[in-house]
Amino acid sequence: MAGYQKSACVFLQCQRFHTTVSRHKGRTAIEHRWLMRHLKDPFVKAAKVENYRCRSAFKLLEIHEKHQIFHPGLRVLDCGAAPGAWSQVAVQKVNAAGTDPNSPVGFVLGVDLLHIFPLEGAIFLCSADVTDSRTMKKIQEQLPGQKADVILSDMAPNATGFRDLDHQKLINMCLSLLNFASSILHPGGTFLCKFWDGGQRHVLQNRLEKEFKNVRTIKPVASRKESSEAYFLAKLYRGIKTPLKA
Repeated sequence: MAGYQKSACVFLQCQRFHTTVSRHKGRTAIEHRWLMRHLKDPFVKAAKVENYRCRSAFKLLEIHEKHQIFHPGLRVLDCGAAPGAWSQVAVQKVNAAGTDPNSPVGFVLGVDLLHIFPLEGAIFLCSADVTDSRTMKKIQEQLPGQKADVILSDMAPNATGFRDLDHQKLINMCLSLLNFASSILHPGGTFLCKFWDGGQRHVLQNRLEKEFKNVRTIKPVASRKESSEAYFLAKLYRGIKTPLKA
């Protein structure tokens, strides 16, 4: 059975948390519902047992196990990396920490506006806006050969509560990252990005289909059913060359 499925099953068989009402006095109804959902979430529980920094690790594990986006020796750029769960998965899968002496050693670089605690096998650029050309130059300086084989994006803007606006902002972030990908993604490489479903998804999808040979939409099991979150997985980058602007 796949690793992420094993972890989920372990916790589905565990006893449920017992939380008394008195512990939550003073919380709003919305906060209370969010906390109850969080405490009952099997992927939250699994993340604690497997020592992943958050539940999102299981989304990436599932995508990898179905579509094989990693192998030892690859160079990975993780955008919107905080708190570092996707970087943890990438480090394991590309052997970035060199734990398997018989396999090539990969490289993982994580970037985020937020602070990320150190992780063996990964390098982090914090307080860095990945859509800023100055940040991309720093990224190129860190990447071996100034190239990445896999670009991951679990980025999301601060939610405004207006669904269409939030959707558009995230699509724009993905498009900005895709602009920079032309300078750093190795031909044949992979681009995985989160988006929130909405009227502009076709803009991003059409762009990906022009620049990659294989594009599919994925809704991982670990994504909450009520969420509009989904992922585009684009493989076999065609290698369009666009120099970064100064």
